[in-house]
Amino acid sequence: MDADTLKKLQAPLKEKYRHDPAAAVITLKAQGRIGEHISCKVDTGRMLVEAGLHPATGGNGLLACSGDLLLEALVACAGVTLSAVATAIGIPVKDALVKAEGELDFRGTLGVSKEVPVGFRAIRLQFIIDSEATPEQLDTLIRLTERYCVVYQTLRGGTEMGCGIVRGPI
Repeated sequence: MDADTLKKLQAPLKEKYRHDPAAAVITLKAQGRIGEHISCKVDTGRMLVEAGLHPATGGNGLLACSGDLLLEALVACAGVTLSAVATAIGIPVKDALVKAEGELDFRGTLGVSKEVPVGFRAIRLQFIIDSEATPEQLDTLIRLTERYCVVYQTLRGGTEMGCGIVRGPI
């Protein structure tokens, strides 16, 4: 896709959202059903992903780890955002590889230590870009990718969350 095509696709949406901000608020949804052997089957809309315990918490490594899925969502979002930004501002990118790695201390997850937080304590995102762009253009590309990547911004800034329960048959 080129910049003109992308702009033509997005222009009516941007105009709509400027005039009707409520139209820009979309609720994305996901659901999963618990399965055998401490697992959860998540329907992605494209395929079924079965997540389970990470080997560091007693899993056998055959099922997807939810921490890996979180990093994969970050990589997917950052990659799409990088591509869209490069297209929109005319920075030629021949190829790009997006890598994410996250550091966890499983003592928190397993309740071994109450002093150790549950969750990632650090996430690092790396872009390997094959491009003839100047260093300044690449800096702009990364800055704008960080700014517009939904998953990156959600993880970086946190978001309001809550849990609820509904009793009944499924």
